[in-house]
Amino acid sequence: MAGSPDLVILNGKIRTMDPLQPQVEALAAKDGRIVAIGRNDEIKALANGARRVDAGGRLVLPGFQDTHIHLQDSGTGFSSSVNLEGAKTVEELQQRLREFSQKTNDLWVKGTGWYTGIFGAQNLNRQVLDAAVPDRPVFIFAADGHNAAVNTKACEIMGLDKSVADPSGGAFVREDDGTPTGLIYEDAIDWIRARMPKTNLDVYAKGVQYGQKLCNTHGITGVLDAMVWERHMKVYKALDEAGELSVRLTATAKVFPTETVKDALGRVEALRRDYRTANTAVHSAKFFLDGVVENRTAAMIEDYSDATGGNAPIMFDETLLEQLFIAFDAARFQLHVHVIGDRATRVALDCIEAARKANGAWPSLHQLAHVQLIHPNDIPRLRDLKVVTNMQPLWARCEPSVTEMALPFVGKERGRWMYPWRTIVDSGAPYAVSSDWGVSTLNPFPIMQTAVTRQPAHVAKDFPIFEAQERMTVEQVVRGYTTLAAAAAWRADETGSLTPGKYADAIILDRDIFEIDPYEIGDTQVDLTLLGGREVHRSEGFAG
Repeated sequence: MAGSPDLVILNGKIRTMDPLQPQVEALAAKDGRIVAIGRNDEIKALANGARRVDAGGRLVLPGFQDTHIHLQDSGTGFSSSVNLEGAKTVEELQQRLREFSQKTNDLWVKGTGWYTGIFGAQNLNRQVLDAAVPDRPVFIFAADGHNAAVNTKACEIMGLDKSVADPSGGAFVREDDGTPTGLIYEDAIDWIRARMPKTNLDVYAKGVQYGQKLCNTHGITGVLDAMVWERHMKVYKALDEAGELSVRLTATAKVFPTETVKDALGRVEALRRDYRTANTAVHSAKFFLDGVVENRTAAMIEDYSDATGGNAPIMFDETLLEQLFIAFDAARFQLHVHVIGDRATRVALDCIEAARKANGAWPSLHQLAHVQLIHPNDIPRLRDLKVVTNMQPLWARCEPSVTEMALPFVGKERGRWMYPWRTIVDSGAPYAVSSDWGVSTLNPFPIMQTAVTRQPAHVAKDFPIFEAQERMTVEQVVRGYTTLAAAAAWRADETGSLTPGKYADAIILDRDIFEIDPYEIGDTQVDLTLLGGREVHRSEGFAG
């Protein structure tokens, strides 16, 4: 060791997540990297004036990494718009918008986070929003990222009327005569945003700072922004160069169905080349193959099972999609693919297999995000192709979006294969655990609790369990947030475990989540978060 450590953590129950030395009492770091781990007496002997952190017997883990999060957009949404999370009635949604409109002088009144398990075509339209805010344009974005709504004033300003055709990959919900109702699906949301006033980059920077503070508070030291373009990377690069990022960040750049292979590859390669910094990089290409079950845009192998029936197409020409996958794989981009329906999952695997045959195998760890539904015959393919299932366990529970919408739409037989996390893990396929914030909380602990219980938080233990055989262990879900997440983000050589040589990204928890009742995991608090040995969060009650 060259020189003495500048940081030591003592008296900890340190789970390194490194199988070669899984549990130690103490660690030492210098210049942001771990230089030694071992017993208290061994590390104390190295200290020599180093800053000391007394873990007080608490659990210490590697910093968590959220590999599917919309850090900049969600941070900006929640820091500059009205929060519509938790609104359960039309009246409550209207009241929140009305009160917010009285507090802001912005030209547009914006909201974010409304729940598609409650609001949709049956009860949300421009007239509902007009009743809350009639004199200014309103835009509200759903928590799932696939639905939005505008009021009449917004329609008038943008010229959204029956003459406007649905854009590729999206739709305006319409009345019988073709007039838009104000409810918007999928890529039609981009049509709306392109006609709204541009947001200054400093607003997005404040959004990142809001989001990363929330990450650090909950023990997250690394993220993968799940959909970026040039604006996002400009903001991230500027923040990192100013020393203001408190998370390690990789990102996946969206590819559009209207792009040629040459244009898409050239654009994303430019983002990878021009916006790399010490802590930020574009490492993958993002493809949306379908939408969501709730608005019937998820692509299924068989038609929907309810009386309405029907189906949804893949959002790309499939010949073009295969060519895109082959080209991006050859250029050594990771593929990050949004799939909800079982057909979208199958098409993604088919195209990844075609890319592997064309280019040969390499440690890409291509990712399928969400995998709400998968045909059981396709689960072994995840393992064989070494494709990461990027799972969001919080959604795998009995709540309205599942029991009242998704299950009736897909039927009992397919419902068995909804969020089959334990089966995928036990198959030997790679995986990572994430939040998809702001679709839902980014707090890892309620997510972990649901992964282990398959029940909502704060319910009786006899509450209905959603597919109990798919419960994960605490060890499995923690690995999904640490070593496996680091691999998926291409940071495994420097993060993910508390191993000498890696960054001192560590967190101290107020309880041992491996030992407590699983129904208490969701209430876990983070006492301290370190990023490269630098303190980025400390709870008020922690004096260690």
